[in-house]
Amino acid sequence: MRRIALIAVISAFALPALAGEYKVEPVAIEDMKAVFATVESTDVIPARARIGGTVGGLAVDEGSFVKAGERIATIGDVKLGIETQAQEARIASAVAERDKARLDLERATKLKESGAVSQARLDADKTRYEVAQRQVSALQAERAVVVQRGAEGAILAPANGRILKVNITNGSVVMAGEAVAQIAVENYLLRIQLPERHARFLHVGTSVRVGERGPKSASESLREGQVVQVYPLIDGGKVVADVRVEGLSGYFVGERARVYIPTGSRDGFLVPSDFLFRRFGLAYVRLKDGPEVVVQPGQAMPDGTVEILSGLKAGDLLVTP
Repeated sequence: MRRIALIAVISAFALPALAGEYKVEPVAIEDMKAVFATVESTDVIPARARIGGTVGGLAVDEGSFVKAGERIATIGDVKLGIETQAQEARIASAVAERDKARLDLERATKLKESGAVSQARLDADKTRYEVAQRQVSALQAERAVVVQRGAEGAILAPANGRILKVNITNGSVVMAGEAVAQIAVENYLLRIQLPERHARFLHVGTSVRVGERGPKSASESLREGQVVQVYPLIDGGKVVADVRVEGLSGYFVGERARVYIPTGSRDGFLVPSDFLFRRFGLAYVRLKDGPEVVVQPGQAMPDGTVEILSGLKAGDLLVTP
């Protein structure tokens, strides 16, 4: 029993020595300005009709995801079918003329061997056959053009992305080159606007923090983003920049998001969050010499530290509660 009691006494004296300690020293803290950014697509591409006609088979709606080359709608033109029939009739007529010219050439070749026709007659029949053959080839090419025009009635998505707006319905009449839908390319980014006095702090590669979607909460987790472009134009006293961050695919184009931008630095105190505890709504830290001090915490840092606005001074030695 005496041995167990002795171990308990030694452990009680050893616990404070084993407790974590942290010395408060001033460090440079980045000033983060909270601004609202809007979700934008890197590119908004129109899907255009390649031929004129009547829309049928509309396969998408606003918000639909499409892949490059996917059919959005089909345009039909009755005149194309009539032109195809006319070309078929011309080809049939040309084929008949070619076949007759071939028979004439074969007959003239046999008669030439017996000396019944002249060389001039044989050359004329050969020329007539070659002309007929080329006429058939030309008409077949014209028919292929008409068939291709019919195939171009399919309106295809020019890139992977989401449909922002559809300008047509089934039965609409469109002209060649008319935009029938607007597609936002999959790559989304955040576009921010800052007062020009902060422009000098903004550069390509600057790290920023992006808040969670929806209303701000006390336990908001921040994501790391990066400035990928700063536009060299100040409009209305503001500079515009683009920020790339992961996880924007589910956002609406034009939706707002909180972004925290570094706008300079200042000296302050950072304390690991493990050294803070709360009691009756107040934040406390415990000094090594015993007393508990009320502090005013500020912003939380990504590395797990918390800025202390008041209540501590340089050189204070803290222990975990």
